[in-house]
Amino acid sequence: MSGGLVSSFWVQAYLTRLRLREIPAFVTAHGDDTAGAVLIKLNTLDGQARLFQRGFDLTSGARRWVELSQGVEAEVDAAIARQRGFDPDIWVIEVEDRQGRHLLDEDGLS
Repeated sequence: MSGGLVSSFWVQAYLTRLRLREIPAFVTAHGDDTAGAVLIKLNTLDGQARLFQRGFDLTSGARRWVELSQGVEAEVDAAIARQRGFDPDIWVIEVEDRQGRHLLDEDGLS
């Protein structure tokens, strides 16, 4: 996370926003409190999942969430394991929502 906002603060704010919408979410891997990158796994509870990571739009320079993986949950979990192999300081948050809500497109979460 950049821009002066430490990762642990962003994670807590995101979890609070999800909780206020009654969307269950859990930290499944605690990364570096200050500068750890964050992965969001969206589990739709039907055997499918999606994986997001914050990135940058090269044309505009804006931060945005990029989908890294989508499909069978076990395949998404394997993608998470690969990412954690590259970066052990990464956070992983699992959001569980049958409707596919993750709130990452809302203001203040990019």
